[in-house]
Amino acid sequence: MAGLVVKVLSKNGDKVEAGQSVVVMEAMKMEHVVKTPSSGVIHGLEAAPGMQVSDGSILS
Repeated sequence: MAGLVVKVLSKNGDKVEAGQSVVVMEAMKMEHVVKTPSSGVIHGLEAAPGMQVSDGSILS
């Protein structure tokens, strides 16, 4: 989805569990939480608050 990154809740190297919130985006005047599909370690996350992303963008 296209939108604006509002908050980044994890950083590279963080261990995360399945379903954990990682990024909060604003789209269509609503906040949407991006969650991890599985457990693991965050690697290559380049999202930053204020970053505009287009539909289909990869945040890592």
